[in-house]
Amino acid sequence: MLPRSATRARAGHVSDAPVTGRRGGTPNLLPRRLLRAGQVHHPAVLEEAVRRNRSFQLRIADVITGFAGSMSFVFIHAALFAIWMLVFEKSPWPTLTLVVSLEAIFLSTFVMIGQNRQAAFQQAKADHDFQESELELKTNTELTREIHRLTAELHRRVMGPASDDHGPASAT
Repeated sequence: MLPRSATRARAGHVSDAPVTGRRGGTPNLLPRRLLRAGQVHHPAVLEEAVRRNRSFQLRIADVITGFAGSMSFVFIHAALFAIWMLVFEKSPWPTLTLVVSLEAIFLSTFVMIGQNRQAAFQQAKADHDFQESELELKTNTELTREIHRLTAELHRRVMGPASDDHGPASAT
């Protein structure tokens, strides 16, 4: 059985199987953080999560970026650098400088990957929102025209065909 949040999050879609992986042995393509109970997500969020989860490289980049952006990362590095400086090297720490520089290069690459991911998500969300607003505008226009047509028909039936001139009412 699908979690309620997954069902609600995918409302309007034909099948939950490719997304949630709960039927037919398909791997779970949505991260657990998106399947928490009671949460409903924008379709663009779900589509981007599925797209990123399909690629092994993007999953690895997400894990590294997620860890590199945590306080655990800061604490571990502070401890490792302190140990390195005090135990393994004498001043001016040339090997540590090399290691830190290389790590900075790779981490900046992961930051750019994260920025590209965020830009792709924002574009997908903007496209989805635009399509939804256009559909809503079209629906509202059709409803307004139908209400006008029905109102005119009702007016014609109640008031009769002689009142089509819409002239001012006579004060008798």
